[in-house]
Amino acid sequence: MLRFFIVLLVAATFEQIPSAQAETPASGWTPELMLKVRRVAHVRPSPDAKRVVYSVAEAVMTEDRSEFVSQIWISNSDGSNATQMTFAAKSSTNPMWSPDGKWIAFTSERSGKSNLFRLRVAGGDAEQLTDVKSGVGLFAWSPEGRQLAFVMPDPPTDTDDKAAKAKDDFRWIDRDFKMDRLHLVSAEKDQNGQRVPRVLTTGNFSISVAARPGGGSFDWSPDGKSIVFAHRKSPGADDWTTSDVSIIDVTTGNMTPLATTGRSEFAPLYSPDGKSVALIASDDPPRWAGDYSLQVASISDRKVKTLPATPDHQPTLIGWSNDGRSLYFVETRGTLNRLSEINVESEKIAELVSGGELLRMFEMNAKGSAFGFVREAPQKAPEACVSLIGKFAPIQVSQANSHLPKAPFGKVELLRWKSTDGQEIEGLLTYPVDYKPGTRVPLLLQIHGGPMGVFVQSFAGTAGNYPNAAFAARGFALLQPNPRGSAGYGKEFRYANYQDWGGGDFRDIMAGVDRVLEMGVADPERMGVMGWSYGGYMTSWTITQTKRFRAASVGAAVTNLVSFTGTADIPGFLPDYFGGQPWDDAKLYAARSPVFQARGVTTPTLVQHGEADVRVPVSQGYEFYNAVKQQGTPAEMLVLPRQPHGPTEPRMILKIMQTNLDWFEKHLKSGS
Repeated sequence: MLRFFIVLLVAATFEQIPSAQAETPASGWTPELMLKVRRVAHVRPSPDAKRVVYSVAEAVMTEDRSEFVSQIWISNSDGSNATQMTFAAKSSTNPMWSPDGKWIAFTSERSGKSNLFRLRVAGGDAEQLTDVKSGVGLFAWSPEGRQLAFVMPDPPTDTDDKAAKAKDDFRWIDRDFKMDRLHLVSAEKDQNGQRVPRVLTTGNFSISVAARPGGGSFDWSPDGKSIVFAHRKSPGADDWTTSDVSIIDVTTGNMTPLATTGRSEFAPLYSPDGKSVALIASDDPPRWAGDYSLQVASISDRKVKTLPATPDHQPTLIGWSNDGRSLYFVETRGTLNRLSEINVESEKIAELVSGGELLRMFEMNAKGSAFGFVREAPQKAPEACVSLIGKFAPIQVSQANSHLPKAPFGKVELLRWKSTDGQEIEGLLTYPVDYKPGTRVPLLLQIHGGPMGVFVQSFAGTAGNYPNAAFAARGFALLQPNPRGSAGYGKEFRYANYQDWGGGDFRDIMAGVDRVLEMGVADPERMGVMGWSYGGYMTSWTITQTKRFRAASVGAAVTNLVSFTGTADIPGFLPDYFGGQPWDDAKLYAARSPVFQARGVTTPTLVQHGEADVRVPVSQGYEFYNAVKQQGTPAEMLVLPRQPHGPTEPRMILKIMQTNLDWFEKHLKSGS
């Protein structure tokens, strides 16, 4: 389950990427080395498709800092002349081309809060466009380039500030929301030398900045006279189900509803001729596991056409074709992503990209002539790529990770097996580095979150809660199953664990473990299990059901379904999955709660949890830790200050990775 002050001027001349010298690894992949992998995002070709901008983030850890800092780069579309554009101590991110291709707008916290800046492509210092109290989020240039629309929460009022100073800052739950609103700001200063942002949406609703797959919350009309946007009744995470789509006149502020059914509707995009809007709509009523369809709404008569179901029923909408006849979308299919095109008239779907590499974070340029995206594979670090749309042929334009050493990886194999009821299950098996066939080695079972997450063929060296490349370097095999409930295998498969957490999904996973044992790879006496979020739930559940594992690492886990439902920021989540509230079926909630099944657990258990986690409150971790510890079973708990559901600080991520590595080495390799 899932959910961003020192000012340094940008140099007048841009630096070239230095020719990276690959380091010689001392002992293969380690958690420290994994933190050196840079994150690539926001790959956006210019309107004429001749150049591309992208962001590169790296971990910065000093005596008083621990954060990922992002900088903006630009290169030619053939990959030549890659150049760093920003250099501030604070991140610069989300670069957007102006319609004429002369400017790059971006957001940065270099002035304290997240503000809008622009930078001339030809060179010069960054110019600050806004000076706000609450922080700029998503933004977009108007088609003629004279304005920028952006999303920002309501700022604190003078009354709020006074109350905070007086320690009178009590707050009511579900009242007085700070709504996310659309604002407009001019690209140029007015006659008084100022840029004064104007609030565009003033109603009792919030812009859907955290919508479901597809993400985008608003889009300018081609003539620049209106904006189509998704909005919901509050910014609360549980209210994604109330998202509707409306159109607002930029001059008058008059608002007209476009898609306001019982579905959750979001990610709207104007067609090139401005006569239609494409969007994504959920099932009715919206369900957390997600059954999404592409729709096209006519502006003139508000009629909505629902297009045929996409293979996984979870499309991410990328954009319209240049002629307005088709829509491009991306979906996970198994362990890879697939870029596809659907013709709006014929309703035929054509897959545009196939192959063994993971392509993600697709973007289209303003003219609809080029894609930007990130490409990676289990043994290939992420890099920015572009391709013309007519003939898909990726060209790498970044060298963000060319500094990494040539440390060896374990081989990754796509594995399929039959579950106990005959259902085919898929997963990834990573072998230890230099594995000798026929040798039995310690096996780590990693379970993904969601439960509608999915393991894909991403780069094994990327830093995360579990240091997979380091595990392989230390002699562990790793099984990453996609049991029922996972994305990437169709709606029926994704919904197959409703009212059955810890049932069919558990059997799917155990059948995968048995398959690796049958292959002669895993040592049955040296197996560990780990997972974060729903993966943490399944890990804690697993050790209440079996004693096959010698160690477990439980990360940010739901362990008590009743108390989770009453304390999380998504109280509607489990009632959707379990068909009612805890008081409707208390026996089912208790029967599927690891805490209530913890009697007799003998597996040494490590619990890790962020202290600022509102998705799965840290109390869930304490409950299971104490349940295990009180029985005399070895248990340790690592609490991570300031960290939300997904840890964000490099030093904390490093601690999580190293602790997991040490924990499993201690319990699975002692005496081996």
